[in-house]
Amino acid sequence: MFVFDPPTLILTAKMELLDLFLSEIGMEVAIPRAVEEECCGGKKTLDALMIHKAVDESRITVRSVRNRKLVLKLEEDFSMARGESEVIALALQEKARLVGIGGKHGINACKLVGMGFTTAVAILLRSRQKGLIDRGDALVRLSTLARHARYKSSILEDAKRRLEQQS
Repeated sequence: MFVFDPPTLILTAKMELLDLFLSEIGMEVAIPRAVEEECCGGKKTLDALMIHKAVDESRITVRSVRNRKLVLKLEEDFSMARGESEVIALALQEKARLVGIGGKHGINACKLVGMGFTTAVAILLRSRQKGLIDRGDALVRLSTLARHARYKSSILEDAKRRLEQQS
């Protein structure tokens, strides 16, 4: 199972990689209720509609987190928002293979509990590496990511360099 946090799911949709990602991931993709509410709750943006459609089509499953104490402990211990804490708790509950997460605190939590993780930048790089999108398309999507994300410029510059080097 793969579990998305709100920013990574939204950014993947904004880069218009969500459908491609869901068709290629080869495992169940899930989000906790808090993530669904944060990403879709009454919003009419393109990314929210894309996410809502994927949920409606059961390509993304919405799951409930059973251990509320763990959610609160993660929030407290790692200074994470509810959605991010629910992602880690759900991933632990369901023994997920991978978490899509972008925040420093969430990444630290994944490292501490020994959970695999990826980011929106890594999803873009991997899509290009697998030949799912061409170089020009990948660079356009990277510029979309740069407009909407709060990545350090060094991370975006490294991603651009890596995309330009791939044949």
